[in-house]
Amino acid sequence: MTKVGKLLTIVLWVLLVVSAVLVISLMANISDVKADPSMADPSMVSWINANLIWVYILLAIGAGSAVVAGILHTISDAAAAKQGLISLGFLVVVGLIAYFLASDAIPTFHGVDKYIADGTLTPRISKMIGTGLYATYILLFIAIALIASSSVTKLFK
Repeated sequence: MTKVGKLLTIVLWVLLVVSAVLVISLMANISDVKADPSMADPSMVSWINANLIWVYILLAIGAGSAVVAGILHTISDAAAAKQGLISLGFLVVVGLIAYFLASDAIPTFHGVDKYIADGTLTPRISKMIGTGLYATYILLFIAIALIASSSVTKLFK
């Protein structure tokens, strides 16, 4: 095992131990407040907060290492970089097509006035919602077309 492999193994064991200690201490200090939820134990709230913060830290570490690994793989493999840029370009084209198809008109439905009055629904937000829907429809159509064409081409081989 290389030095990097040993270092990663040690880091993973440390993360596992810290996680286990936090979960065990949370379970040991759990309190049941069914009668009056406003009487929640402050130490219980602090244990929950500590565990949530630890989850956020682990999430950041996981997402960061996934991004770094992807970047390193892209840098080390030119074919993967080319394929990644083609895929990214395809997604940008689908996004632009969906954006140009979407309308910024605010839909009419029961209760829409409430959302317009509090600023939740604006023409910009309506356009973004439409863009997301059209992008989903376009990608779904492409997926179905590719599945169908794959089946048809297998029939003629």
